Amino acid sequence: MTEGEFIEALRRLPLHPGACGLADDAAWLDAHERLVLTKDLIVEGVHYLATDPPDDVAWKLVAVNLSDLAAKGATPVGLMLGYPLGGDAWDHAFLAGLEAALRAFDVPLLGGDTVHAAAGPRTLSLTAIGSGDTARRRSAARLGDALWVTGTIGDAGAGLAIARGAPGRDALLARYRRPVPRLEEGAALAAVADAMMDVSDGLLIDAARMAAASRLACTIDLGAVPLSDALREYAGDGRSARMAAVTAGDDYELLAALPPDDIPPVPATRIGILTAGSGLTLMHDGEAVPLPPRLGFEHGG
Repeated sequence: MTEGEFIEALRRLPLHPGACGLADDAAWLDAHERLVLTKDLIVEGVHYLATDPPDDVAWKLVAVNLSDLAAKGATPVGLMLGYPLGGDAWDHAFLAGLEAALRAFDVPLLGGDTVHAAAGPRTLSLTAIGSGDTARRRSAARLGDALWVTGTIGDAGAGLAIARGAPGRDALLARYRRPVPRLEEGAALAAVADAMMDVSDGLLIDAARMAAASRLACTIDLGAVPLSDALREYAGDGRSARMAAVTAGDDYELLAALPPDDIPPVPATRIGILTAGSGLTLMHDGEAVPLPPRLGFEHGG
C-alpha cells in the first residue's frame, strides 16, 4: 500500500472529531480535565513474533497502551499511531485488527504518522491519551497496604510458548496475542487504591517496581497467585510452574495497593503486602523461597 492508500483506509476507522478526518498534520483536543498520556512501542522479535498474525499484532499494540491507561484508572480519549508500511497483505491485515481493537475498546483514532520502512524487524508505535481526575500512580503505596491482582497470572507466558510451537490450548495463545486491558476494573480500583500499575513484564518484577517507587518493601505469597484452569492443565500447579507464571510477562492484569482492611470493588486476589524497608520477599506455604535469578522481563537484560 502507498501512504495515501493507508491513510484513506484509516479514515474509514472510528475517528476522534479532533482528528479532522486525518486531513491535517495535527489533531485537536479541548482539554477541560486532567489528561493521562502514555506511549508504547512494540518491536518484532521483542514484543511479538514474526509469525504472529498482523491483525493480532495491531490488537496487541492497542491493548498494551490502553492497559497503561487502565492502570491509572483513566478513560481512553484517543490514540495516535506511528506505522511503518509493510506490504499490502500485512498492511490490510493490520488495519483489520486495528479496527477490531478500536471498536472492541470503544476508542477512536486521533492521528499519527506513516512511513515507508526498510526491510527488517518492524517497530510499531502508539500514543494513548486518556482522562481521569482520580489517576493513580505506582509510587503512592503506603506501609501496610495489601497487594491485589485482577484476573489470572502466567497465561500469556504459556501462550508465548505455544506461539513458538509448543502444544497447548487456544485460550492461552489468545491471552498472549490478544490481551484485554482492564479498563473498567481500573476505573473502579482508582477510586479506592493508593497505588496501581499493570502487570506487563511479570508479576514479581512489577510488584518490586511498585514497592521501590513507593520506597517500601513487598512480600508476595506465591501460593496465593491466581492461576487459570487452562494454565494448571498446561503446566501444573507446582512451585516451578508458579515461578514460571510470576516471572512471565504480557499478562496486562492490574496490581493495586489498597489499605489493609479494604476489599476491592472488582474481582481480585490478595497476593501480598507492602512493608518497611526495601526489596522483594517471596513466600510459599509459610516459608521463604529464594528469588529466581530473573524476576521478569527487562530490556537489555
